[in-house]
Amino acid sequence: MTTFKDSSVQPTGDTSSHRMSLAQIFESLMGGNLTIRVTAYDGSSAGPADAEYGLNLKTPRGTTYLVTAPGDLGLARAYIAGDLELVGAHPGDPYGALRALASDLEFKRPSPLTLANIARSLGIEHFKPIAPPPQEALPRWRRFAGGLRHSKTRDAEVIHHHYDVSNTFYEWVLGPSMTYTCAVYPELEASLETAQENKYRLIFDKLRLKPGDRLLDIGCGWGGMVRYAARRGVHVIGATLSAEQAEWAQQAIIDEGLSEFAEVRHTDYRDVTETGFDAISSIGLTEHIGVGNYPAYFGFIRDRLRVGGMLLNHCITRPDNNKNARAGSFIDRYVFPDGELTGSGKIISKLQDIGGMEVVHEENFRFHYAMTLRDWNKNLVDHWDEAVEEVGEGTARLWGLYMAGCRIGFERDIIQLHHVLATKLDNKGGSDLPLRPWWDA
Repeated sequence: MTTFKDSSVQPTGDTSSHRMSLAQIFESLMGGNLTIRVTAYDGSSAGPADAEYGLNLKTPRGTTYLVTAPGDLGLARAYIAGDLELVGAHPGDPYGALRALASDLEFKRPSPLTLANIARSLGIEHFKPIAPPPQEALPRWRRFAGGLRHSKTRDAEVIHHHYDVSNTFYEWVLGPSMTYTCAVYPELEASLETAQENKYRLIFDKLRLKPGDRLLDIGCGWGGMVRYAARRGVHVIGATLSAEQAEWAQQAIIDEGLSEFAEVRHTDYRDVTETGFDAISSIGLTEHIGVGNYPAYFGFIRDRLRVGGMLLNHCITRPDNNKNARAGSFIDRYVFPDGELTGSGKIISKLQDIGGMEVVHEENFRFHYAMTLRDWNKNLVDHWDEAVEEVGEGTARLWGLYMAGCRIGFERDIIQLHHVLATKLDNKGGSDLPLRPWWDA
């Protein structure tokens, strides 16, 4: 969210020679047009005194984080560690403060003399890297010890990093549905639970499932789609790399009396050997696959479908097909290590290019994801004290920051959420699908 522009304008007077306060440094980098209030441990301040939101730099360690990792990563390190405070916002839902901060984050590049004075004013000790907060994953270059990118062992490790936080914590944030993917709101006033149920209903209908059919749910999470389909007489296998998810989901299946129809396996989807499925759902997994692995991924799906079988791919995407697929520093180090996003067009083309699969429908749910994140943040606020006790304040702050930041990303069309529906053709290109969409939107 940060950009740099050349500028020799000094917004607070001549800052090229005198020792600068921390607030002056921040204001000089921001171009002097702050809408938020900035305060720091040296007693300095900048920006409107009556601003609704502000930043409070509380410790020298926070300065070191900001200096050694400029941009989103440094801000995240200082915030998660408790060295940077977002004033005017609850840490479980800092959306308002982040939105105000995002409007200011258009950094100006000061003159060389001002940059030199900033360095002198801060002191050399702040330019020496220090250990990041414990919630941070290793940088990409150090992950090779865990295997090659998107190997089974490395994929298992990065899934463990994000999903095996605490099932209790996820219950508080996600609510009773235990669904960690975009909901589909039938109307603006719908509850999160209604919207998640509606999402599963929509996917079930798009896949043309009926009692007695066989469904494979890849990356099944806590088994929401698995149990939804099983309740309707569909035989379902769910696969997840998260041990905690698999344990929770399998117990939920037992508790609901669905063992005749459903099972969730703690396994890599590539180790599922059954074939002839009537449908396959992939809800929130493609983000972890890696764009280079799309042909193999979609080939796996095609080979496990019967002729006429359906695929529903539900995936966070970029708004175009040209940007670098790799996630930014904050997301890669704190949220989805090794995650990659691309445009819906590239997903469709990679699916088409494997042969034998026809894309029949696509739609975008980005505003629904913004609403989903809003409701997750609210849940975290409502359970803040319990969440802090369960996972620690740093991890709780991380989740509040991550979800609120992603909400802004969906609202501003930085990221999107797409459903891609496809069917497996016969060897003559035939299909028995209805002429028009058969589901209720």
